[in-house]
Amino acid sequence: MKHKRRKHISDTLTLSKNRACYVLISCGEPSADGNMDVEMTYEGDLSLASYLLQGAQTFIDEKQDQENCG
Repeated sequence: MKHKRRKHISDTLTLSKNRACYVLISCGEPSADGNMDVEMTYEGDLSLASYLLQGAQTFIDEKQDQENCG
């Protein structure tokens, strides 16, 4: 992600203020052949960023399970 865009998002969402860590993942629209650009950036401790991603994956998996069973 371009530095200028990342800074704008960070400033807008106040991610860099009073936060120990954040992870930002974005993607573009898929192309005709099904490929898409995925970008990730984080700020803070790498181990904490990894923990956040694992927690987010668990959260998403649980939501999908609820939707599939519901």
